[in-house]
Amino acid sequence: MGSNISRDVLAEKSSLPKERMGNVRWSVCAMLFAAFTINYMDRSVLALLKPTLMLSAAKGGIGLTEVGYSYVVDAFFIAYTIGLLFSGRIIDKVGTRVGFLGIMSFRTLAVLGHALTNTVMQFGFARFALGLGESGGFPAAIKAVAEWFPQKERALATGIFNSGTNVGAALAALTVPWVVIHFGWHATFLLTGGLSSAWILLWYLLYRKPGEHPTLSGRELHHICEGIAATASTPSLPWIKLLSYRQTWAYTVGKSLTDPVWWFLLFYIPSFFNEKFHLDLVHLGLPVIVCYSASAIGSIFGGWLPAPFLSMGMKPNNARLMAMLACAILVLPICTVTYVNSEWLAVGLFSLVTAAHQGWSANLFTTTSDMFPKSHVGSVTSIGSMAGSALGVSLITFAGYSLQHSHSYSLLFAICGSVYLVALSIMVLLAPGLKKVEF
Repeated sequence: MGSNISRDVLAEKSSLPKERMGNVRWSVCAMLFAAFTINYMDRSVLALLKPTLMLSAAKGGIGLTEVGYSYVVDAFFIAYTIGLLFSGRIIDKVGTRVGFLGIMSFRTLAVLGHALTNTVMQFGFARFALGLGESGGFPAAIKAVAEWFPQKERALATGIFNSGTNVGAALAALTVPWVVIHFGWHATFLLTGGLSSAWILLWYLLYRKPGEHPTLSGRELHHICEGIAATASTPSLPWIKLLSYRQTWAYTVGKSLTDPVWWFLLFYIPSFFNEKFHLDLVHLGLPVIVCYSASAIGSIFGGWLPAPFLSMGMKPNNARLMAMLACAILVLPICTVTYVNSEWLAVGLFSLVTAAHQGWSANLFTTTSDMFPKSHVGSVTSIGSMAGSALGVSLITFAGYSLQHSHSYSLLFAICGSVYLVALSIMVLLAPGLKKVEF
């Protein structure tokens, strides 16, 4: 159907300049941004609540330890990994609108379940359910971007919605301390669960495919379909077949080596400030907000970053690789953060690395639609994300034991700073120039 729409629209190209372009595609991007803002509020809540949850039950906590904390985080990622086995395939089958609706409905119930927990075991079960619910988020969002944006705009659109992850972390740092002080830590999950419920209604009412959207202009539809009119539809392929392509492995390596760094930063930046600079829940807010506000800027900037390389005459895929190289280099200074004695110098280093990671991610996500047709984007994204969460479990578990016994972050941050260049080198070897798959 999409190919027919493209041909019909292109046939009427001569009449389109008289029509206003419109910005419906950017309203879709705004809904994706809101979804990930809410999702990452929930993920970040745990990191901010860690000092509170480590208190005894008599003092309002649940008696969490460093190793116990790593297990609770692992519960989320194990479920996230399991969910990715089928979520991308389901989204490719049922479509973005229904798939995202189901994903967000399930995760909303999981979020509200946190408010009923009082022990480490119960909290772990709630995080496991949340991991299952969030597993389809990125496959659905990347598929929505592939449906609604031409190739030249996909990295920017991905960078914008992906910046919601950072805004969510910053909003959590802004709201969680106040909610905990006035209403207790259980109430934080009622807040985010309510926001998630409102988003579900908005998505149900507003999201449609471009060819079915009632307010989309012909000119904007032509713009969206630009460059894909001659693309033939391809049959759905099983994962085992997708795994036979080097492009699948290139994306998977990029995700699996760098996603764990983001998870580690998300769950341990507040803890690092608490332990090294003795910041309590009330004083953690501002440093964390600055770090994640910078990463939101990095996400959008990273989506824009291929543009200067394109203006130099580079091909789109090579421009994307150059943008990823720049981001990988900017991550390196995080190796030195354990040696600084200034709280705000540490904030600057974390801001740089979180911004660079999100710039990297905006371009990495877009490589799936660069290398694969839209009908397989959800599945390939799921494969890479599953590998990233599986290795994330390993890094978080290692971090828990390492910190409980050595109380040092040095080795952990050295790993974080070095893996991006390694990942990019392997990607280029596996898929030179991000060449498109030929089925």
